[in-house]
Amino acid sequence: MKDIFQKCVEFTAANEMRASGLYPYFIPLTNNEGTEARIGDHRMIMIGSNNYLGLTVHPKVQQAALNAITTYGTSCTGSRFLNGTLELHLELEQRLAQWVGKEAAIIFSTGYQVNVGVISALVGRDDFVITDKEDHASIIDGCKMSSGTMKRFKHNDLESLGRTLHDLPTDSGKLVVVDGVYSMGGDIAPLPELIEVCRAYNARLMVDDAHSIGVLGGGRGTAAHLGVTEGVDLIMGTFSKSFASLGGFIAGDAKAIDYIQHCARSLIFSASIPPANTAAAMAALEVMQEEPERIQRLNDIAAMMHRRYREMGFNIGNTQTPIIPIIIGDLTTTLQCWKALLDAGVYTNAIIPPAVPPNMALLRTSYIASHTDEQLETVLQAFAQVGKELGII
Repeated sequence: MKDIFQKCVEFTAANEMRASGLYPYFIPLTNNEGTEARIGDHRMIMIGSNNYLGLTVHPKVQQAALNAITTYGTSCTGSRFLNGTLELHLELEQRLAQWVGKEAAIIFSTGYQVNVGVISALVGRDDFVITDKEDHASIIDGCKMSSGTMKRFKHNDLESLGRTLHDLPTDSGKLVVVDGVYSMGGDIAPLPELIEVCRAYNARLMVDDAHSIGVLGGGRGTAAHLGVTEGVDLIMGTFSKSFASLGGFIAGDAKAIDYIQHCARSLIFSASIPPANTAAAMAALEVMQEEPERIQRLNDIAAMMHRRYREMGFNIGNTQTPIIPIIIGDLTTTLQCWKALLDAGVYTNAIIPPAVPPNMALLRTSYIASHTDEQLETVLQAFAQVGKELGII
């Protein structure tokens, strides 16, 4: 008789990487101070974080979280549907909807739960959900949890999307879901053209703006950046990146949001976002509005790092954002590069198959508005040295 744990016994990949000294995951940080982190006594410049605006250590954000605990306690101990809705939640939802240019918004306990809940609520038995092949895993999981049928189109390929939609029944409901900024490549979805294709086939468009709220469009996201807010039906965001907290939201027409908040199982059957996280996210939003120079600094850093990496000979793909992949290809070389940089005091993320296609292993780097010029120069010098030693450049 088969033991369901047999697959656990046969799983050896992680131990093999640990034995080689090239295991890049679950590294416990002693401290994380925004642009710097510590592993034991080893201090490193952090370029592996999504803390794009550096707000996790902003005094206003930290104080807002502390005040919320004093006022509301540490948890709501219930779902939004029952006892877990605070006035604080409603205020944040109103502000978020206004910020991204939509009628209404609803906040979930994590960004993952937003995508899972929204897609599974909207896509019914006779409906279709159409995703970009590089969409985030939470989108794919939402599709699998829905009662509808998932179709995929080639990354940022409008003709592929058009063909996919053309082949679907005209009387079916259709939801197209894309990332605004793709989390591994740092490239931007062509929303104006995607909107045209969706309209031609009466499909609704949802944009996962997890990596672009606080980064693009003056902080309002990809649709604002490209001037097409009205053409996007649903805008998703997360609090675990620029908002320096934990949670997420979906914004759109009031009727759609009302339906989602009554039908999304990940909202109804999960405890609501804690007061401290809610208050921190609200304070982060205020900082975005009050200190737009942070967003400008972040994008200036991104442009400079794009130029310098390319000048050194690194392959950074088609990134247009502060997410900069260092595409190496070979798995072992990628892990060796990651470890050499870690030893040199630079924290990056090693991304290997199946998270990326075979022979496309890379180091995912991302930048923070509060990185100093000195820190960035140190990072570039480390990359130049390690890249040459390993024959990458």
